[in-house]
Amino acid sequence: EPPPVRFRRSWIWNQFFVIEEYAGPEPVLIGRLHTDMDRNDGRTKYVLRGEGAGSVFVIDEKTGNIHVTKPLDREEKDEYRLIATATDRQTERALEPSSQFIIRVQDINDNPPVFDEGPYSATVPEMANIGTSIIQVTATDADDPTYGNSARLVYTLVQGQQYFSVDPQTGILRTAVPDMDRETQDQYLVVLQAKDMGGHLGGLSGTTTVTVMLTDVNDNPPRFTQSMWSFSVSELAIPGAEVGRISASDADLGDNAKLEYTILEGETGDTFNITGAVDYESRSSYSFSVEVLNPIVDPRFLRRGPFKDRASIRVAVLDADEPPRFSRARYHMDVSENCPPACTVGRVSAVDPDTGLTNNIRFSIDPQSDPEALFRITPDSGLITTALELDREREHWHNITVIATQRGQRSFDDGEACPLNVAWETPLPIHLNCGLTQLPDNPSQVSRVLVAIETLDLNDNAPELDRQYTTAMCDSSSSGQVVQVLRAIDRDEGGNDSAVYFSIPPDLVLLSQLQPLSRSASSTLTLYVPLILRDGTSGLTSTGTVTVSICPCLRGGTVCLPQQSTLPSPGLSTAALLAILACVATLLAVSALSLSLRRQKRDSLSPLEEDDVRENIITYDDEGGGEADTAAFDIAALQRRPARACPPNARAPVRRSRIPAARGVPGAPGGPSLALRVGEFLRLRLAQVTFDPSQPPYDSVQVYGLEGTGSRAGSLSSLESEGEKEAEKEDWGGGLEEWGPQFQKLAQLFKEREKEREDKEKEDEGAKRENDDKEESEREKKEGGEPVGDEEKD
Repeated sequence: EPPPVRFRRSWIWNQFFVIEEYAGPEPVLIGRLHTDMDRNDGRTKYVLRGEGAGSVFVIDEKTGNIHVTKPLDREEKDEYRLIATATDRQTERALEPSSQFIIRVQDINDNPPVFDEGPYSATVPEMANIGTSIIQVTATDADDPTYGNSARLVYTLVQGQQYFSVDPQTGILRTAVPDMDRETQDQYLVVLQAKDMGGHLGGLSGTTTVTVMLTDVNDNPPRFTQSMWSFSVSELAIPGAEVGRISASDADLGDNAKLEYTILEGETGDTFNITGAVDYESRSSYSFSVEVLNPIVDPRFLRRGPFKDRASIRVAVLDADEPPRFSRARYHMDVSENCPPACTVGRVSAVDPDTGLTNNIRFSIDPQSDPEALFRITPDSGLITTALELDREREHWHNITVIATQRGQRSFDDGEACPLNVAWETPLPIHLNCGLTQLPDNPSQVSRVLVAIETLDLNDNAPELDRQYTTAMCDSSSSGQVVQVLRAIDRDEGGNDSAVYFSIPPDLVLLSQLQPLSRSASSTLTLYVPLILRDGTSGLTSTGTVTVSICPCLRGGTVCLPQQSTLPSPGLSTAALLAILACVATLLAVSALSLSLRRQKRDSLSPLEEDDVRENIITYDDEGGGEADTAAFDIAALQRRPARACPPNARAPVRRSRIPAARGVPGAPGGPSLALRVGEFLRLRLAQVTFDPSQPPYDSVQVYGLEGTGSRAGSLSSLESEGEKEAEKEDWGGGLEEWGPQFQKLAQLFKEREKEREDKEKEDEGAKRENDDKEESEREKKEGGEPVGDEEKD
């Protein structure tokens, strides 16, 4: 092949430009295409293809002049790529290869700046220094940033110049004053402008707003709302009760406005405890100072003064009717045990705190604290005495509750004024014109106090043995031998520290030695030895008993010989024996009844009976694999037709085992009974099944009924028909005709169905063959037509 030849491009044209948004009455000429092959004879035809060809741009086919038909938007599309072709008008052949050129849209300033993220919101701390940066705003201009100043932006402030400034190039907003106070004004609205063309005249502009919010700083100290506060509180107020509330204000917010209150020293120099109890009789008023301060202080603003304030407080204590007040918070008293009733225990006292009197108080004992009523109290004087004798060994301490109730005050009946200097306790008769009454006790003015009474001990208990003693000794024990060590106790306080003396009554002391006992099983002597115990300090005595068993021992030994048990032998009462006999009799009766029922059931299953037993089923226990197990035996034995029943005198082929002989059963005098004949028949059939090697080796149901010569229809067993399935597939009704006239109609129905099936199969086969022939012909036609199509292509 000859080497490729490169032709010199003969186009004479430059890159074209069109100003955006330019519109005139007629299409605007933007350029001209020309080729050296154009002889100006009208045979050259210029064709324009590509983006916007024919709609946005049109070309004169003869001259090659290109015109734009509508205004263009550079921001929508900034250039168009087109393909120019010069062809021979007569032959339509290209004079030169097609060439691509670009028409660029020249930008004009037709888009104002836009703040895409506006309006803005920003924060700055109050009292911030001058020049503190707040936020930077940014505007965009869709014009061409590479052409002229159409996209060169300058930022200025339209509103807010008094407090803020903006960088003209970066758009950063800053503070312009140092003393912007949030408490005076907490929010400012700033308007910013972005202008293109470098901010010169004729440029386009866009604006946005910035909401500047001042955040709080701790620049304000707390102040009390008033400098003097007065409160009052009842002397009955419980500790912790609220007396009053003082308030202070802080112009700051959040943590900067947190306040802490502190009580300072009062007028007496003591610190006042606001959680303590107050008493009008002790002090009727309190005066002190309180201070409030900020726990967090900004050191930059300490020049403004201390961040705290003070105020004076006066609390007046109000007098109230108080309950009686005991002289002690708890009383401890003691009394000796065994003291006769009305023995003095002690005295309690209380005073009315309002009047300072003691004669208007009534005392009583809470019955719940003294359920046994062991003590009494005098209502007027508070004297506590015993009501019963006390025993320290029974109860050492007694805790009772004494109640003090304020008595009702005296009043005038008729409302007349009585002299104030009347002495109620004077014994002289006084005649007044006004009557007097005693008001009932006031149940609300009640006080309680705990009185702990200790019972003092007296030595009033004699010593006694600490337990019951039982011991043993040999009959050969010598004189002076220790038999048992005894211990005694004394329940009095400190009684175990004093000596206790043990003694035996003189008339019971043995003067002679014990005689040896016999070695029999029952030769044991028991002695009950009385003792006298005497307290060495008080001389109180008591008695006790020690049980001593004297038993025979081996010679020279100290251990008693083992004794035979003298307990009575265990035996059974008459009632128990009768119950056992009744149980045995019941078991025997149940056993007899069970045997009788079992024998009756076995006799009912015997075939050698006078009744008809032809329906009885005889089974044996040989197990096989079942009907599905065709590999365990010859299935052909199951597929053969059943043979005629063997005559009674036929002999079945047997193996080496002998057939068990039937036992004769005597029948009626006229010959063998029905039961005998049926029994012989059943045994014969059972022997045939058991010993015939051609029979299946699994359990099966045998027909033991005498049915005569059998039915003309033969057997309908599925086992027999298993071997004839292939033959019956060809002729469904062939076998039914041999079964007799009663199966003729059924055989005819099977034949008609078989004929319909064969006809349908023939029709399906013909349709399939026709479809195959049709597909074969279409395939041959298609294969023969492809070469012709290729030739036409060439």
